[in-house]
Amino acid sequence: MDEEKQVYYEIGEILALLPHRYPFVLVDRVTEMVSEESIIAFKNVTINEPFFQGHFPTEPIMPGVLIIEGLAQAAAILAYGSDKDKFAGKLVYFAGVDKVRFRRKVVPGDRLVYKVEVVKIKRMIYKFSGRAYVDGQLACEAELMATFA
Repeated sequence: MDEEKQVYYEIGEILALLPHRYPFVLVDRVTEMVSEESIIAFKNVTINEPFFQGHFPTEPIMPGVLIIEGLAQAAAILAYGSDKDKFAGKLVYFAGVDKVRFRRKVVPGDRLVYKVEVVKIKRMIYKFSGRAYVDGQLACEAELMATFA
């Protein structure tokens, strides 16, 4: 990757880009980003997450919809971070999700690594390919679409 294109974000910078707030921020850090191309980010999954109280108390498993939401948030960071002026004052909205597959459980103690790539940009509609990994094993994959308004 071209070093000039790489951008890294810690939690304060992520909060400045995303409209989400606790307990719904599902990205802790961005470790790699190439503007308008790809992003690698992660979420440290802990037993303190509020959803583990009910999903499931005897065998805590991160809900699949939240893994997809984490991928979507990483995709939003990629778009917002690629062109801050273009998206200033705009919110990102999920427009669709396709080809979702869950490959393994995500449990407390896991580091969920999101890898998202831009597939297509047409006006203000973005299509992304996302994959989430734990310890190098594929946990989830999906195609995501988002729009900004």
